[in-house]
Amino acid sequence: MEHAAVFRLIAGLGNPGRQYTGTRHNAGFAVVDELARRCAAEFRFEPKWDAEVASCGGRIFMKPQTFMNLSGEAIGNYARYYRLAPEEVLIVIDDVALPFGDLRLRKSGSPGGHNGLESVLMHLGTEAVPRLRVGIGAASGALHSHVLGQFTPEEKTRLEDLYSRAADAVEYANAHGVEAAMNIYNKKTTV
Repeated sequence: MEHAAVFRLIAGLGNPGRQYTGTRHNAGFAVVDELARRCAAEFRFEPKWDAEVASCGGRIFMKPQTFMNLSGEAIGNYARYYRLAPEEVLIVIDDVALPFGDLRLRKSGSPGGHNGLESVLMHLGTEAVPRLRVGIGAASGALHSHVLGQFTPEEKTRLEDLYSRAADAVEYANAHGVEAAMNIYNKKTTV
């Protein structure tokens, strides 16, 4: 039987600044916002990590302020300082390869073309970093415009449920292990 994951650092990836608030690329930020909201934790900027952090029950929620493609700098510095093993870190990212609303938990793997995750894996020195991918749907045009764009009005009506299920997946993995959570949450959804 797999032990609980016990993530000490849960980092959602995104871009800082009001112009990126609510964009598809900031889905990781939205999920850690939901996790922090559930335990009434408040984010504060920590210049040492160049990140916003919130603490809850021995876990740290992090939103790197380095911009997406440099997210690994904040996460790697924090993990080294507190001597976190890679399996104690969970990364939450958006994923254009997944249909909107689908979730995919993995214990390890390649960055799959996600520059933010690539930066994290490079700074942690391994691909064995658990991650939760949040499906934002494929781009119909330029990828850059899609990920930095706002969700459609129809998608916006489903975001609350999507971010809530993603937060549920993180909490379940933390309590029961990543594999147990994969069996429940890595399914196509009809959000």
